[in-house]
Amino acid sequence: MPSHKKVNRPGLTTVYTAFGQLEAHVIKTKLESAGIPALLDYESAGVVLGLTVDGLGEVRVMIPEALAQEAEELLSQPPDWPPEEEPN
Repeated sequence: MPSHKKVNRPGLTTVYTAFGQLEAHVIKTKLESAGIPALLDYESAGVVLGLTVDGLGEVRVMIPEALAQEAEELLSQPPDWPPEEEPN
């Protein structure tokens, strides 16, 4: 079971917790493409060992607290891929 430990980074808040680097980078890119700066916080042992067990693969996507509501709204929207085809 993941640890979900609370990480304190002054001025930042966690808006998403991923279980692996790939998922975390997708979320980070989505936020950054909307103009929201983001950083990834994780234990290096999970990356080195390639584990996603007991919180080792847990990656927290963190953003400035002031942008949390905007980010949560963005992340609550369904993915826009594949793009919808335009009617003829």
